[in-house]
Amino acid sequence: MLQVCLNGARSPREHFHLPVRPEELAKAAADAVAAGATDVHLHAKSADGTDSLDPHAVAAALRAVRAAAPGVAVGVTTGAWTAPDTASRVRAIKAWTLLPDHASVNWHEPGADEVAGALLERGVGVEAGIFSGTDADHHFRLSPHRGRVLRVLAEVTDRSAGGAATTAEALLARLHPASAPILLHGEAAGAWPVLRLAARRGFAVRIGLEDTLVLPDGQIATDNAELVAAARAVVEAESR
Repeated sequence: MLQVCLNGARSPREHFHLPVRPEELAKAAADAVAAGATDVHLHAKSADGTDSLDPHAVAAALRAVRAAAPGVAVGVTTGAWTAPDTASRVRAIKAWTLLPDHASVNWHEPGADEVAGALLERGVGVEAGIFSGTDADHHFRLSPHRGRVLRVLAEVTDRSAGGAATTAEALLARLHPASAPILLHGEAAGAWPVLRLAARRGFAVRIGLEDTLVLPDGQIATDNAELVAAARAVVEAESR
């Protein structure tokens, strides 16, 4: 699986083609799928450009992306920054009028079990976000939902090109044995070394403007589709 992460918590000030509005997310998703992405992860945005779990914002983003990329699974974030507290996040999820195929839950954040429970009750797949450098793996191991998640989203927060792969190996060791398929990804300068490692190890991979703005050669990517095309080439090369 090659997941494209379209925007993240970034703002358009960080990249000229960062998709924010539903129509921008739709075009970015369609282009990324045409380039080889098989799954979409996005952050729905409020009118001021901040991440949101508001039912109207989530429905608008999902409706637009699904129309542009039919048949492709679409997921959203439920990060703690999207609402004032856990109760607010749970209320928002229960009020969603259009459901994503999956949603990421960061297990180092307060309320992960409650948020995951609300998603599972509604039939939404859970991506268990386990960040390196946190105690998320410990909390996840004790979670009543551990055996019910769609996948483990192993997130390498070491942003250095030189150290990210080593940090990724350490995170994978802490997750072993995994209770679900693993999607391994990095960020910033660490994104490409981690993607290469994931491809060699046979894990699902992810790339997009949420994780990095640059191509493997260090040049600024034009858009998500260019990052996906580059990732597809890397995966094919590492899998030979």
